[in-house]
Amino acid sequence: MGGGGSFFGPVFRIRVGRQIGSAALVADGYHARTDGWTSLAVLAGAVGVWLGYPLADPIVGLLIAAAILLIVWQSGKAVFTRLLDGVDPEVIEEMRHAASHVPGVEEVSEVRARWLGHRLHAEVNVAVDPGLSVAEGHAIAREVNHRLLHHLGYLDGAVVHVDPVQEAGEEHHRIGSHSHDGLPTHSH
Repeated sequence: MGGGGSFFGPVFRIRVGRQIGSAALVADGYHARTDGWTSLAVLAGAVGVWLGYPLADPIVGLLIAAAILLIVWQSGKAVFTRLLDGVDPEVIEEMRHAASHVPGVEEVSEVRARWLGHRLHAEVNVAVDPGLSVAEGHAIAREVNHRLLHHLGYLDGAVVHVDPVQEAGEEHHRIGSHSHDGLPTHSH
């Protein structure tokens, strides 16, 4: 589908692009939408000149240029962020929200994600009651993964790490300075 097509073409591209996590498809939808509005603006400028307003054409030209620059900025920012493995903070917050509503999750300490193509991969650290068995903690982790997959259709999967609530977070997994096997003091 090129620059032509119906009004629904750009709307469809933008919606599907958002659903599958494709920044390129969203940008293409905005480009197609801008093409349609540009055509209408050119027509409005021509009608303005025909009605005796010679400034209508350059004013419409400036408005079109401003609209194109805005779309280029927004699309470029989204694509460049994706190139750097950036994930929209709203997506991270949506993942945090979904994980925190799983029964048994007392805290969501970390959420990390990155794009691989059109698919999102995530790591989520959740804290649970330390009195739970390993099997119960594992069941909670599976449910967190299940909920995340339902909330984000473009999520390929999540590695869910379970901590006891009093040791939630990455700072409890760091190994301090130590030495062994005759090696100099080091940390991991």
